[in-house]
Amino acid sequence: MITSAQIRAARALLRWSASDLSAASRVGTATLQRMEVMEGVPAGQVRTLQAIKMALEAAGVEFVGTPEDRPGVRLVGNTKHN
Repeated sequence: MITSAQIRAARALLRWSASDLSAASRVGTATLQRMEVMEGVPAGQVRTLQAIKMALEAAGVEFVGTPEDRPGVRLVGNTKHN
C-alpha cells in the first residue's frame, strides 16, 4: 500500500496537479483530494489505490519503504510528466 504523504510527494516530484493524476489514474479529482488529506494509508477501495500507484509508477515514480517504515518516493528512469 501507499500513504497519502507518498501520493502528495509523488505528485510534487512530477509537478502534476490533482487533475493530471486524475486523468492518468482515472480516479476522480475529489476522490484524490480526499485521499491526500488523510493520514497514513488512505481509506478507500484497494483498486483505487492501485490505479493511483500504477499511474504514478508509469510516470517514473518509485515507492520506497512501507507505510510503517520510512515511506517515500523517488524518480527513476525516463519520466513522462507534464
